[in-house]
Amino acid sequence: MKTCYTCFTTDVIHEGHLNIIENAKKYGRVVVGALSIPESIRYNKFPTVSIEERIALYRSIPGVDEVVVQEDMGYTDVIEKIHPDYIIHGDNWKEGPESFIREKVKALVESYGGELIEVPYTYNEQVRKVDRQLSEKLAMPEFRRKRLRQLIEMRPVVKIMEAHSGLTGLICEKTVVESDGRLDQFDGMWVSSLCDSTDRGKPDIELVDMTSRMRTIDDILEVTTKPIILDGDTGGLTEHFVYNVRTLERSGVSAVIIEDKVGLKKNSLFGTEVKQTQDSIENFQTKIRAGKNVQLTDDFMIIARIESLILEQGMNDALTRAEAFAAAGADGIMIHSRKKDPAEIFEFCDKFRELDKHTPIVVVPTSFNSVTEEELSSHGVNIVIYANQLMRAAFPVMVSTAEEILKNHRAMEVDSKLMPFKDIIRLIDEL
Repeated sequence: MKTCYTCFTTDVIHEGHLNIIENAKKYGRVVVGALSIPESIRYNKFPTVSIEERIALYRSIPGVDEVVVQEDMGYTDVIEKIHPDYIIHGDNWKEGPESFIREKVKALVESYGGELIEVPYTYNEQVRKVDRQLSEKLAMPEFRRKRLRQLIEMRPVVKIMEAHSGLTGLICEKTVVESDGRLDQFDGMWVSSLCDSTDRGKPDIELVDMTSRMRTIDDILEVTTKPIILDGDTGGLTEHFVYNVRTLERSGVSAVIIEDKVGLKKNSLFGTEVKQTQDSIENFQTKIRAGKNVQLTDDFMIIARIESLILEQGMNDALTRAEAFAAAGADGIMIHSRKKDPAEIFEFCDKFRELDKHTPIVVVPTSFNSVTEEELSSHGVNIVIYANQLMRAAFPVMVSTAEEILKNHRAMEVDSKLMPFKDIIRLIDEL
């Protein structure tokens, strides 16, 4: 009997999946692949159940003869192992980022005389409802909050992009590209105090309070599902920080990063050009412990940001603080540098990994932006944050557009540079 193979990434079976199985049964024995969790995440399909539960779900579908785990989104492993006579898929992958997977699969299966069968993609109100339910489930605080820890365990490096509004949150959520023969995307969002303040036209001196910042977070939470890391500045007074931890944890934020400085907050980009005071190790440990003590779950992360390299206090000071903050309960260490050469970041990471094999390391490669995620991962980095690029990209374009309209007394000259609004609206889901 001939074999017909299809791959699912879903946690819920709906009419579209059943239609695929019904069509597959016409061609022979039906084998369903459960795309592995790491590959599902790259595919922008974060699972809400375990791989074992998905396998059991697929086995329960009438007409399915066998279920296997597919480890490669490009189907290479299953094609080599099963050699299916037919691969069946919906026709929705003919366009967009998935089209390169289609071309690869088509070439592979046809190379030995097999055939790719495509059926019309099922999209109706019932399917839309299931999609909405899955999205809503991922957006629930208990699912979103723990997702960062899950990603750290699953991914060689977790990629976080800055978001300062619901729209930029949607860009982080939905941008998927083909990279090196695979799909890739951002894993989560960074809500920066610098960008949050700048978007409001305010200086980055902790002038925008937590109540105002929660409005930004709520706007992003409402339209996305990926984890959020908040830039918590210094954390403020310990007595205030503990309340903020509770608020953030309850809302579904995954982590807060606080820096070991005191007094009026000055942006780290200024380094030693302005007076900045580093907190004592003991005081900052007290703040970390207080935050960890009020948590109600193990999901929420408090990450300690060390400013020693920024303030030119030396590598030994940075490492001493990292050890002390991890010992106080910090769930991660963020090390910062203003230098364009990543050498001191590499040195810190290598030396810290000799002392501590497990505590996650976070970096923000704004100055040392030539370094790749793979290079950072090789030195023990777990999370890479692109901290302000979307804000910086938008500003010059908006200024240029305003200037052109003023010069020409009309908008025609700028129109070719602008994205049609209908393309922007497509990012926004309707209920």
